[in-house]
Amino acid sequence: MSIPKKYRPIAIVVLVIVFSIILLFLSTKMPSDTGYPRRFILDVVAPIERLIRIPLDETITVWNRYLFLVGLGEENRRLKRENDHLKNQLLLHQEGYLEGLRLQKLLTMKDQSDYVSMTARVIGMDQKSLIKTILINKGTTHGIRNGLPVVNEQGVLGRIIETSWHVSRVLLISDGNSNIDALVQGTRVQGMLQGSGAMRCMLKYIAKTEEVKAGDLVVSSGMTEIFPKGLLLGTVIRADKKDSGLFQRIEVAPAVDFTRLEEVMVLMVTEKKKK
Repeated sequence: MSIPKKYRPIAIVVLVIVFSIILLFLSTKMPSDTGYPRRFILDVVAPIERLIRIPLDETITVWNRYLFLVGLGEENRRLKRENDHLKNQLLLHQEGYLEGLRLQKLLTMKDQSDYVSMTARVIGMDQKSLIKTILINKGTTHGIRNGLPVVNEQGVLGRIIETSWHVSRVLLISDGNSNIDALVQGTRVQGMLQGSGAMRCMLKYIAKTEEVKAGDLVVSSGMTEIFPKGLLLGTVIRADKKDSGLFQRIEVAPAVDFTRLEEVMVLMVTEKKKK
């Protein structure tokens, strides 16, 4: 049976390799003192063996490199997974540390307050609608009721306007429905702090004869039972006497950053601490 032309080179190579292997096998079976026949076989086999050994060695080298790269890739993937895990753990520790700092500030404020208070976590926020409110994770089962003031370490956030068993809604002081009796800390002049619907408040009913300037602190006056006296409400950023009418136009920036609310404190204003 004839071999197709395109397979003949391959067949020749295979025959040469087989022949070389046979010769090599015979050479190993011959005694070392066989002489010329053994040397003849070795001389014939050696070049063929080199021709076979070189590509074989190259193939083995390439294969070993491939296995090394596969192992290296797997090691890199393992290290990346470990690195991602450590990053997540570090992030959790950092978050826990920062939360601890915030709670420590609230506890310090709680210790300094004359009233019984309760810490709560902000679980919802609605500042894009007409009514600016947040939700906290404490409700009637915790003793929360409508009208109680809500603060954090920066100052006053607002007051409770709606409660359920485990959740309460807080009306922020920046809402247009919020009105708080207030006074300018330096001059003691009194007015009404009203939300403007944006991230600002207006201090109303301050006569043009009174001295109020940018940078003055505005605090609760304590004239009602809702907000105790002296709670920080905000800072005057503009006082304009040029408007028509009897009163100045005074713009106040709330003390609290409403975009970064996480933990808050509800003041139980009817429950004073026992001294």
